[in-house]
Amino acid sequence: MKSYDEIVAHTQKIADINGAMAVLSWDKETYLPAEGAALRARQMATLSAIGHQKMTDENYFNGIMSLLQDQALNEEQQINLIRLKRDIEQQTKFSTDFVEKMSLAVSEGYHAWAEARHKSDYTIYEQKLDRLIQLKKEAAEILGYENHPYNALIDQYEYGMTVDILDNVFNQVKNDLVPIIQNLVVQEQPDTSFLEAYFNEDKQWKFGLDVLRDIGYNFQAGRQDKSAHPFSISMGSAADVRVTTRVDEHNYAYMLWSTIHEGGHALYEQGLPTEEYGMPLGQAASLSIHESQSRLWENHVGRSLQFWQYYLPKLKMVFPREFQNIDVNTFYRAINKIAPNLIRTEADELHYHLHVLIRYEIEKAIVTDEIKTKDIPTVWNELYKKYLNIDVSRDADGVLQDVHWAFGSIGYFPTYSLGSFYAAQFYHQAKRDIDSLDEKIAKGEFKPLLQWLRTNVHIHGRRYQSEELCQKITGEPLNLSYFINYIERKFLSL
Repeated sequence: MKSYDEIVAHTQKIADINGAMAVLSWDKETYLPAEGAALRARQMATLSAIGHQKMTDENYFNGIMSLLQDQALNEEQQINLIRLKRDIEQQTKFSTDFVEKMSLAVSEGYHAWAEARHKSDYTIYEQKLDRLIQLKKEAAEILGYENHPYNALIDQYEYGMTVDILDNVFNQVKNDLVPIIQNLVVQEQPDTSFLEAYFNEDKQWKFGLDVLRDIGYNFQAGRQDKSAHPFSISMGSAADVRVTTRVDEHNYAYMLWSTIHEGGHALYEQGLPTEEYGMPLGQAASLSIHESQSRLWENHVGRSLQFWQYYLPKLKMVFPREFQNIDVNTFYRAINKIAPNLIRTEADELHYHLHVLIRYEIEKAIVTDEIKTKDIPTVWNELYKKYLNIDVSRDADGVLQDVHWAFGSIGYFPTYSLGSFYAAQFYHQAKRDIDSLDEKIAKGEFKPLLQWLRTNVHIHGRRYQSEELCQKITGEPLNLSYFINYIERKFLSL
């Protein structure tokens, strides 16, 4: 391969394969019949191996290395090649056989997790999870690392991130956030019982779709479905980005904020440059930046007073009896209640980071054999008692609540907290740059914010690493004080 166009054509074929795998993955979690699970695992393992072969093709890599010396390339082309070079260098460390084994283990792990979660029995999942953990430990050795094997794994999700940096971040969580939480939980808590009435599933669903559409989600380039664990997924292009959610007819808070959260992810994917399909500049910057988009829409927008000044009257038209005596301040206080709970995805904005902290501590320990796979539920339950003072009575509400480890995603969880901290810093800047943003949101005007995100975040793709992007947008690297100041203003005023 001697020309940039040839590199693009080859890269886009890889993107085609990954997009096909994404469709199969989406189907696996939404509509796949139970008896199709084994065949689906094989199909995805085969495609994964083909994609890996194309990614590690020697002519492909040599072509990239040669073109990097071409002074005639423009800046965008150079960035694409630099990012591709690193991606390939990472992939070439893995044999096709290893990639196929990992893909098969992930497919088997997911279905074992789904059954175990349904039956609330960790032992059903334990053997498959142990297989995944052993493969991830092997992956860390293949990739290479300094100081801690977890560094190799987190780097796959957040380039340049290390245990030392994360330890510092989570120490700040313990030192700065925990005292605020402890102060808030002893205060008089708002009544939330009205959120636990009966809410018709179809009506909830339609309202959620309306909100998604209002904030800018393009249904001509996506759809929403139901799944056990809400997620968003791109088929490789802004033209097909899908979201899922789950509905509880006896808890209104279950669906809507998951819908907004996944919608935030999807808005990012729909805002990536379509002309860069398959190339790094057509991909998201990192998982933490991705999470910043979902948490920004979910919390800074979707849980704001201004948002509900606009939407509560609309919600009352859908559920007039359930919300007839609820004013906007009562509703606002209820949806921002601070209380420990078992489920990460249902946690308030503050306890959420204690959920992430627990997973981070477990992940660090399992890759160094400080915790054995069979002992994970015990350690999990002990940490929930330590950090949240809450007892875990069943595996489904404890160690089985997240699907991430079933996907082999060890090293992923810290990006959730990093994303929330980036979100606070970005939203602070957006409020400085957009005149009267609060007033606009109170009128249901979301285009200015979406356009700001398109211009400052989405359009750049992988041009910048996370810290570089944060510096470009806000003038400084990640600074947790923006998050701490935001929650102090919001929750202490409540």
